[in-house]
Amino acid sequence: MLESLIDSYGDGGVLMMAGALVGLIFGASAQHSRFCLRAASIELSEGGFGPRIAIWFIAFSAGVLLVQVSIIAGFLDVSQARPLAATGSMSGAVIGGLMFGCGMILARGCASRLLVLSATGNLRAIVTGLVLTLVAQASLRGVLSPLREGLASLWLVSGGDGRSLLNQLGVSSVTASVMAAIALGLAFLLAFRSRVRLSHATAAGLVGGAVGLGWLLTYNIAQTSFDVVPISSVTFTGPSTDTLMGLVNSPNLPLGFGVGLVPGVFLGAMAMALLTREARIERFGPDTPMERYLLGAAFMGFGSMLAGGCAVGAGMSGGAIFATTAWVAVFCMWIGAMATHLLMGRLSVQTASVV
Repeated sequence: MLESLIDSYGDGGVLMMAGALVGLIFGASAQHSRFCLRAASIELSEGGFGPRIAIWFIAFSAGVLLVQVSIIAGFLDVSQARPLAATGSMSGAVIGGLMFGCGMILARGCASRLLVLSATGNLRAIVTGLVLTLVAQASLRGVLSPLREGLASLWLVSGGDGRSLLNQLGVSSVTASVMAAIALGLAFLLAFRSRVRLSHATAAGLVGGAVGLGWLLTYNIAQTSFDVVPISSVTFTGPSTDTLMGLVNSPNLPLGFGVGLVPGVFLGAMAMALLTREARIERFGPDTPMERYLLGAAFMGFGSMLAGGCAVGAGMSGGAIFATTAWVAVFCMWIGAMATHLLMGRLSVQTASVV
């Protein structure tokens, strides 16, 4: 069936369809579950282990479990995936991760959350997401690219075993799967104790499932195609940038996984918001200053390109295949977000006391 689809629509067309399918699942599930790294990091910084952390860890553990079980079963081989095979930057993961974490607190959402919120009628998210995308493009190929390349070159790690956390720790995919299953069970237990609705917890699991499905679909397309097709999964900064620049610069948009993913997520989130009657227009206001959102967008745009991905691209997709730089990046995103939230809270208290 896959061969006939490729013969009919080409590699790009089939990849776009795969991206749209994964995007629809991710968008609808992320909207319904309230999946958000920013919310989870705020909850942890305030000393709590509640529903937001439970949702994030359900999604993360489910993604890891599906990917590692697929590898064990022989359905998936990620050794040639870019986060593992190509040269990586540890300095980029640290600095970019910290910047991204800071930015998502300022902008009240990471790249994926902004896209999901845009579909529900949040005008703040649309404006912030556009600025994030433009800064990301400037960081990748534009005026900010020399700075990004300079910071990334401070500490490089070679591809292959050097970027595989499992190889470095001497841990097999079987052990990783068992640990992910235990973590998933504990996350569901935390969700139950935190009175998370079953539909929300299930949707969080589907968020992780979408990440695993992305790896599986692109791998199978790569195995079937006669051309070289890079395998990948859910990520947002790069695909959003490519989609926007393609629409601006060319009458014909090059087809690929990311081109299907971005509109798929948007449509999936919109459908879920309409179904649950949660769609509504939201604008900037006195309590939501635009300058803070724009600064956060700039931090996330540059930080994601430096770190090798956003909170989902590095944190979920890269984390599921145990790319070392991805785990470092998402850890630094947590640290950057928590530190920024605590600092902003302290500054607000001091301002209030002065007034």
